[in-house]
Amino acid sequence: MPTYEYECADCGHSFEKTQSMSDEPLKVCPACSGRVRRVINGGMGVIFKGSGFYVNDSKGSNAAAPKGAGKKPDGNAAGSAPAPASAASAAPSGPAGGD
Repeated sequence: MPTYEYECADCGHSFEKTQSMSDEPLKVCPACSGRVRRVINGGMGVIFKGSGFYVNDSKGSNAAAPKGAGKKPDGNAAGSAPAPASAASAAPSGPAGGD
């Protein structure tokens, strides 16, 4: 059952009341017996529970994803190119220092 928010037009008292959707709106303030009106607010919105509703749910570990999907290949796999030589070993050898 939804919770409705009411505000008294006479004293300004605001309160909430859980009612069925088929119930008539309240008309009497519980504080001063004045006239009340139902306040319309944004509400909670829609809450989805479970996986698969959002784009970010597919990232990370996903039971439906095939094994190995999303993993980066490691350098030890067969058929991979050898690692490039480091810049220090490729530098020309010569006298250190300058004139």
